[in-house]
Amino acid sequence: MNPKIQQLGLQLVQRPKIKPKKQLDLTGAEGQQIVLSETKLVLRTHAKTFKKLADM
Repeated sequence: MNPKIQQLGLQLVQRPKIKPKKQLDLTGAEGQQIVLSETKLVLRTHAKTFKKLADM
C-alpha cells in the first residue's frame, strides 16, 4: 500500500471494471474517417512531444 494513503488512514477500495458499451466498426469509409480525424487530433494535441521525439 502507498505510504501516503496509510498516513491519511484511508483504505483501498476495489472498483468494478468498466466494460465498453459500444464497439466501433472501423471498416469502410466511415471507419477511415474516424481514424483520420482521431489521428489529426492526436498530432495536433501532442505536436511538441512528436517534435522532441523526432529530434532525438
